[in-house]
Amino acid sequence: MEILLPVMFALGAAFSNALATVLQRKAALSVPRSDKLRAGLLFDLLRRPVWIAGIGAVVAAAGCQAVALATGPLTVVQPLFVLELPLALVIATVLLQGQMSRLGWVAVTAVVAGLAVALFAASPAGNRTQVPMDRWIPSVAVCAAAIVVLLVAALRRPEGRARAACFGLATAVSYALTAALMKTSMHTLDDGGLTAFLTAWQTYGFALFGAAALFLLENAMQAGPLVASQPAITLGDAGVSLALGVTLYAEYVRSGWWLLPQMLGVALIVAGVFALSRMPLARAVTSDERPAAIGAEAP
Repeated sequence: MEILLPVMFALGAAFSNALATVLQRKAALSVPRSDKLRAGLLFDLLRRPVWIAGIGAVVAAAGCQAVALATGPLTVVQPLFVLELPLALVIATVLLQGQMSRLGWVAVTAVVAGLAVALFAASPAGNRTQVPMDRWIPSVAVCAAAIVVLLVAALRRPEGRARAACFGLATAVSYALTAALMKTSMHTLDDGGLTAFLTAWQTYGFALFGAAALFLLENAMQAGPLVASQPAITLGDAGVSLALGVTLYAEYVRSGWWLLPQMLGVALIVAGVFALSRMPLARAVTSDERPAAIGAEAP
């Protein structure tokens, strides 16, 4: 039962992030296209309650994620965020009057079932509250180096799948490291109070890498097709978080023959995420482009 609390809050964070994406997209679609500066666009959005609601959902997602990381293993909490894309598309079918094809519903089912199978087979455990510096230094260094390498690789490529995938992977590493740093910060806040939280280097670390993740995400969305960037972000975040959970927080997963159902679960997730990323509805929800018709997807 101890794992139920972080799971519920992680699911709440995934749902809130998905809702925020759809609400902000709905607000953006209500703003007329123009040559306004971004400041003008922001003022237009601020007058729309749906956009304010989207910001509220973002705040709620951050709070839920913080509680989930403070109470549960990184290897449990972060993989649950693969549900963001399926949840966003399901919400979009209602709020944006989109249409989910039969293949889309099969893909959503595949992601949910694959995640359930993988987590059950892996049975992640362990919840260390503090990490020694001799673990932090190499982990942060490797992640930062990976982000730089992926960023350089992306900038050397023209717009397209390769550029989008590199930006997407860099975003995923940033998200995973942000979550790892946030976990320690939340434990510091719980143990030492606000003063300890504000003086912990991890607090400023997760703020820095969190900001980097948002910047890289925007570039990933603009660099190429969603089918290249979204799987890299979704699957990369889960994979890197798993590695950080094991190396930093001494969490562990089952091995041996349990690897077979784990691989099956991962295969279902990968297939489902790629299928969902190809859907017109997914592009309508996550792209900056204004679609001709949100509900134009074939049944």
